[in-house]
This record gives sequence, structure tokens and C-alpha cells, in this order.
Amino acid sequence: MTTFYDCSDDDGLAEGTKQARSAIENGDLIVLPTDTVYGIGADAFSGYAVTQLLAAKGRGRQSPPPVLIPALTTLDALAETVPQEVRDLAGAFWPGGLTVVLPAQPSLSWDLGETEGTVALRMPNNPVALALLRSTGPLAVSSANKTGMPAATTAQEAEAMLGEAVSVYLDGGTVGVDYADADVEETSSTIVDATALASGTGKLRILRHGVISDEQLREVVGDALESAEDQQPT
Repeated sequence: MTTFYDCSDDDGLAEGTKQARSAIENGDLIVLPTDTVYGIGADAFSGYAVTQLLAAKGRGRQSPPPVLIPALTTLDALAETVPQEVRDLAGAFWPGGLTVVLPAQPSLSWDLGETEGTVALRMPNNPVALALLRSTGPLAVSSANKTGMPAATTAQEAEAMLGEAVSVYLDGGTVGVDYADADVEETSSTIVDATALASGTGKLRILRHGVISDEQLREVVGDALESAEDQQPT
């Protein structure tokens, strides 16, 4: 049975968070607002739950979901190596629309799909999402839409696509943030691959352009961010 919770006041947020946590602990799926779009979430440490998440979206294991975290300190718990430049980016843009791909802690028992030993991490700038994450810990979260369809900016849009595959919908109103300094029209988070920097074999590389612009990233990390010239064959 699917249930909506209006999280616009403290009582609704408390009850919604409680019920969403219970659903996560049962291996069920939930929908939550983030600062960019609505996300469909599952226990990051339950292979069954992650499989259900991918199935609800119509995706396979080749598209592993990112992991949302409640605090900067969670970086070191989930990533094996965190370069200083990544800490600087996190300090500048978290909570916010930046996802960072890092080598995953090899000791962790999880199965997010075909990650090749990496994990994509983000701390969202949304009070409902952060309240839930502080209660549950890290969650595997992907955009709350069927693959190939527009991302949901309301809980109702998410429900229209995902229906009863989701147990709990947390309604935080319409989401989406205007990053006035970003010279982009995308509404998704910017994804930066830091695995080469972490291993000492390369620089930071942008995998997806989003709400944090290239210029904003470069203001923080300078030449540690790969440029167009770096991509030219020698």
C-alpha cells in the first residue's frame, strides 16, 4: 500500500520520516524530495532493495544509483580515498547539486550494481531529505522517474510514474533550485569523477554537466579539473 506524507510542517515531517525509515528497514522503496528533483530511495546496503529500485525505474545493474549522505563526515566512511580537492569541493557545494565519484570502501557490504569498485556520493540541500538521511544513514537514491521520462519535480509526478512500486512518498512540495551563477539549464546534479585523482593517475573529470558549472568547480580546484586540452590526444 502506498502512502503520502505532507512534510510541510514539523509534525508531518516527523511522521513521514518515521514511516519512511520503517519502509527502508523493511527493504521497501520510498520517494523523497531533493534540491534538484525527487528521488526514489532504498537501503544502500540491501542488494534486494537496490534491485527493486532499479526495476522500478526500468534500469539494469549497469546503471548503479548514487548514494545520498547526511554529512561531510560520511565521506570517509564510504570512500576509500578522498583527495583534498574533493574535500574542498564538498566544502564549497555540499549540501547541494554536486555528485562525486570515488573509490568505494572495500570493506563495506553492499551491492549497488556494476560500480567497478566506485561509489557516487552527494549531500542534498533539502531539509526533508537531510532529516530522513540523519535517521536512516546513507541511501541509494536515483531520480524518481521511469527511465527515459522527465524527472519528477513533485511527489505527484513521481507517483504517476512509479505508483505502488513505492511504499512511502514524502511530499516536500515542488523542488528544483535556481543556481543563478551556473551557466547551465540542466536541473540534475553535476557529476565529477575523482577516481583518477584519488589513484594519482589523472585529474578530476566531469561526467555530467548540471547545476554546478565548470567555472564554479574550477574556482575551487583550479588545474586539478580536467580541461578540454587535457582530453586532446597527444
